[in-house]
Amino acid sequence: LPTELGLLTGLHWLSLYSNSLTGTIPAEFGNSSDLVWLDLAENSLMGTLPTELGHLTVLTNLYVNTNNFNGTVPTELGLLENLVRLHLEENMFTGTLPTELGTLLSLEEFNAAENDFSGSIPLAMSGLSSLRSFMFHDT
Repeated sequence: LPTELGLLTGLHWLSLYSNSLTGTIPAEFGNSSDLVWLDLAENSLMGTLPTELGHLTVLTNLYVNTNNFNGTVPTELGLLENLVRLHLEENMFTGTLPTELGTLLSLEEFNAAENDFSGSIPLAMSGLSSLRSFMFHDT
């Protein structure tokens, strides 16, 4: 993905769904502070999710599913207090889900199925009263 997309600070909606994209998400994406919707699903993106995504505090929808992301899910995603939908499924994430996800009180949909997580679901996520859909299982 081109780093220049991170310079579009007035951008509200970015959908690059199913475009055979390769490479990583540049840290500069964290500069798109007005971004409400980010859909990078069904590509061939890889690497880790940049911690700078935690700067997207008005983001309501984050779709990074069906890619080749690895590493751990950044704790900084817990800063996305307006997040309603978080889709992480069908990647190669490892480690445990961050406890900080339990602070996403607006979260209605969470899908982290088909990854390589270890450990248990954080107890903090039991307080997500807006949650309507929760998917978490191994491949």
